[in-house]
Amino acid sequence: MNKQIHSEVVVIGSGPGGYTAAFRAADLGKKVILVEKDKYLGGVCLNRGCIPSKSFLHLSKIIEDAESIKNYGVTFLKPTLDINKIRSWKNNIIYKLNTGINQLAKSRKIKIINGFAKFESKNTLAIENNSDIYRITFENCIIATGSSVKKIPSFPSSNKIIYSSEALELSTIPNKMLIVGAGYIGLEMGSVYNALGSNITVVEFMNCILPGADRDLVKPLEKKIKNNFSNLYLSTKVKKIEVDKPILNVFFEKEDGTTFSETYDNILISIGRKPNTDNLNLESLNITIDKDGFIPINQKCQTAIPNIFAIGDVTGNPMLAHKASHEGKVAAEVIAGLPSRFEPAAIPAVIFTDPEIAWAGPTENELIKNNVAYKKGEFPWSASAKAQVFDDIDGKTKLLFDPKDNKVISGGIVGSNAGDLIGEIVLAIEMGADAEDIGLSIHPHPTLTETISNASEMFTGTITDLYSPKNN
Repeated sequence: MNKQIHSEVVVIGSGPGGYTAAFRAADLGKKVILVEKDKYLGGVCLNRGCIPSKSFLHLSKIIEDAESIKNYGVTFLKPTLDINKIRSWKNNIIYKLNTGINQLAKSRKIKIINGFAKFESKNTLAIENNSDIYRITFENCIIATGSSVKKIPSFPSSNKIIYSSEALELSTIPNKMLIVGAGYIGLEMGSVYNALGSNITVVEFMNCILPGADRDLVKPLEKKIKNNFSNLYLSTKVKKIEVDKPILNVFFEKEDGTTFSETYDNILISIGRKPNTDNLNLESLNITIDKDGFIPINQKCQTAIPNIFAIGDVTGNPMLAHKASHEGKVAAEVIAGLPSRFEPAAIPAVIFTDPEIAWAGPTENELIKNNVAYKKGEFPWSASAKAQVFDDIDGKTKLLFDPKDNKVISGGIVGSNAGDLIGEIVLAIEMGADAEDIGLSIHPHPTLTETISNASEMFTGTITDLYSPKNN
């Protein structure tokens, strides 16, 4: 059955960027159609990514905390796991958020069409949904199709070789699990399964975990991984996997050519994500994607075709939900005629392991690589009263300043709640705050937010929580 529809704005994809764009456009008076290939709104982030993974990370943190406080005189019994109940709890969180997004769309009178979108022209889309084909003519279109996991074609097909979506279904807790890739998804999932009882091995082709982060921020996490995980193989690649039911034989090769093999119950592949741009028929519009599959856009989020916009993971790194949401607002506002642009001073990144790692602005490694001058103030959490209570003394907060005017250019945190704390540093960067602005802002005691003002005071030489002879 063919159906013809016209809309002022069509948004393809209902992840954080897509639904934000649709909602903002509707709030600005536009008639909006939201196209989603899956049954539920919310995209990967809500259904198969951010939200379920953070739910499980919350559980794993509770289990680890309960185990760690036996050193202080409080002992709990070993936890028992009801996998079905845990999975039901996770799914209920997702359902509530799904329902909320649907209600918000309904309140704005946004029409939702399920199906796969393909461009026929710069003003026409075909949407296929089983036997139905919708042809939508539009004035403006926003591409928000997100990303999907990268796969390794040479690996065999097996239900024991899984990716993040399957891992988040939590169907079983394997005795031995190998995680291929030491990026944030692999380490987060490794933390979850380790807390739930799996023996975790991580293998990484690079010579370090979390290659994009500064080493001083990664160090406390790497220390914990080496203590908690069975093995961490760096500068090592997986040469071959053999399926020998019910186990998997994995053959490794180190950088020096040394080879060895081990067996596992499951393997989680976590080597990154790729943009979902393959099946949109962009080539027919002369919209050229780059070598990595990303769609080039300008600061108004416009592609090479001015009435076709792109936001989120399809536009390049960082592939983060909060970046997508902000781009979604920009695209909707530009369509509505507002003078909006995507030009953030900093986009925060958070690794939700334990300890958490977060940073905003250029990393110290990037500044050094690009020969950008900077000065630094850093505060060790061993001198923080709140961190002592949390037994989080390996944490730290650092701020990087422009030596010309002492304004904050970036910062990083490792420790409990780093993902919540980084917002203050983002605000400081956006507002053009300098070291004194932060140091003279009274922070509550005892809290971890103090470590941000302490880092600033370390830079200005006004610190009293530590004795620093060089500042006297």
